[in-house]
Amino acid sequence: MTTMNLNTNKKPNRLNMKTNTLWKSAALATVAVLAVFVAGCGKKDADSKDDGHGHAGHAHGAKAKAADSHKGHAHGAAERTELSGAKCAAHNAPKELCFVCDASLREKGRLWCNEHGRYEDRCWLCHPDAREKNRPFCEEHALYEDECFLCRPELKAKGNTSVQKQPAGSVLMCNEHGVPEAECGICRPELARTLKPGESAKVRLASNDSAGIAGVQTATPTVGTISDAVECYAEIAFNQNKLAQIVAPVGGIIQEVTADLGSKVEEKQPVAKIWSASIAEAVAKAVLSHQTLDRERKLRAERVTSEKDLQQAEAEHRGACQQLRTLGFTEEQIDVMGAKPHEQVLMEVRAPFAGEIVERVAVRGALVEVGKPLFTLADRSTMWAMLNIPESALARVKIGQTVELRVESLPGQTFMGKLTWIGAEVDERSRMARARAEVPNPEGILKARMFAQARILTRTADGALLLPPSAIQKIGGQAFVFVKLAEDLFDARVVRVGAKHDGRVEIVEGLKSQEVVAVNHAFSLKSAFLISRLGAGCADD
Repeated sequence: MTTMNLNTNKKPNRLNMKTNTLWKSAALATVAVLAVFVAGCGKKDADSKDDGHGHAGHAHGAKAKAADSHKGHAHGAAERTELSGAKCAAHNAPKELCFVCDASLREKGRLWCNEHGRYEDRCWLCHPDAREKNRPFCEEHALYEDECFLCRPELKAKGNTSVQKQPAGSVLMCNEHGVPEAECGICRPELARTLKPGESAKVRLASNDSAGIAGVQTATPTVGTISDAVECYAEIAFNQNKLAQIVAPVGGIIQEVTADLGSKVEEKQPVAKIWSASIAEAVAKAVLSHQTLDRERKLRAERVTSEKDLQQAEAEHRGACQQLRTLGFTEEQIDVMGAKPHEQVLMEVRAPFAGEIVERVAVRGALVEVGKPLFTLADRSTMWAMLNIPESALARVKIGQTVELRVESLPGQTFMGKLTWIGAEVDERSRMARARAEVPNPEGILKARMFAQARILTRTADGALLLPPSAIQKIGGQAFVFVKLAEDLFDARVVRVGAKHDGRVEIVEGLKSQEVVAVNHAFSLKSAFLISRLGAGCADD
């Protein structure tokens, strides 16, 4: 300060002139900078090495700056009335326009480089060859200057909020994996959530030997017949329409048992004999009525008795015989008992139809009451399968559909039947509905109370493309197969699957019969597809 005062005292006029000149120059420079800030990107000028965000500055000519300054003032006021004025601190741009921070503001369908935070077709780190050398570029927002509406919001007023994409016909390639960037599954595993059946993403392996080292095996799909079905559990039971209890028709003593457990009997074959006092009384009444009828007929022939007495005798005889018929005696047996009235009469208990004795209670010498069960008879030529169908599958099930049964204790055998009944209610706890299938059992292999796995066939597909379950990989809830394109390149393709049975899966949509698919160790390819989720995506930088 002392020196300055001394100099001032010595040369007051020259120093004052210099000082005024310096202040004027500084003021003019400040005005120029403010003009550029209002009109342009809000970044430093071309001589600056850093714009405050880790990017190099922009070189703008004096004429471009002046033109931008006028345009910025012309349209900036209009934009400021529409925008809130809030700035994105990270990118020094209006919050309402900052697509870098807000993914919802990005163009639909345009690829985004998550690694470098910019549109893929503006990412020179991934695609250095795609840059137009003579076109000024905004490094802060990763857009060309003539499309950067974050630096120049007035572009929004012109309706130019969507940036210019790649030229028509050009394909943006992934330099690391040698496939189109839009199809690179390794760089973009998020594609798995957006693909539809038949659409795919490319998976490039490290080398031609990678698939072989991982044990990946390939094959074409087989063509065959498969049925879609509702699977459920079942229990085998006797056919209730061919099941009977043989009971004692009268109370008495069992004198003889002629059938045992497992015995095959024919219709009306005797299985036991019972002596009963009521039977003896009925026989005696029938014999007496028969003798009375004979006497009345003779007297009527001699005109000794009246026609009324003969008719009464006939009626009594018919009633006595009918009582015996009700107990199971035939006309021949009644005639024999009439001829031999002093012989013991035993009532024969007969089988109502041909079948097998599956339960026996009758014991010789036992005193039984009328209606007491003696045997259970079953015709096992057909059996019932009692099914438990999940509530969610009931809409697909109808009476008359074919049912396949497999019993664990009878490996290698499949029993076919028909659905004959579906219950009218669902169990409130298990949420299952009861149903019944009738299954032929000519050899008697199926036995009651066996457990089985049932498949109710709802649809049969002929000429279907079939793959083993190991070929199907689930990603994001969708089914994928890996189609071989080259030794080191596979197509991760979404498919729609249909029926699944016996180690085969039907491919309904998304695959052709001649295409080669990874059928074993396809999980290795799935891991390669999703490896970038573990941090191994593009590594160009």
